[in-house]
Amino acid sequence: MAQDVLCEVSNCTYWAKGNKCAAESIYVVSNKGEQATNSTETDCKTFEPQGI
Repeated sequence: MAQDVLCEVSNCTYWAKGNKCAAESIYVVSNKGEQATNSTETDCKTFEPQGI
């Protein structure tokens, strides 16, 4: 498993200094059905806007 998950979405609740993701787990899904063929066809369901 990855030791560090990088994230540039600084308005996410889980964003941490150094563009790190501080979530305990990450949930990524395909937005085009069951099989994604590239990164633009995926979404991070872990994202939560800051302030909620």
